[in-house]
Amino acid sequence: MNATAESEQLAQLEQQIDELLVLTQVLSKENRALRAQQKNWSTERAKLIEKNELAKSRVESMITRLKALERD
Repeated sequence: MNATAESEQLAQLEQQIDELLVLTQVLSKENRALRAQQKNWSTERAKLIEKNELAKSRVESMITRLKALERD
């Protein structure tokens, strides 16, 4: 292999490395965004579960009171 071919190969490798570095940065940024989004959804889910449990408790309480009124 002559010096020109080696130089071209080296230039290609450098370009590929640069492209991989850019791709790595993009993927890292996307990963951070997805992790933040997942955290937000987990927090929202926990809040919704809590609200659902509170509503369920209130409905059960109302049913109990209605049954007590029926007995009277």
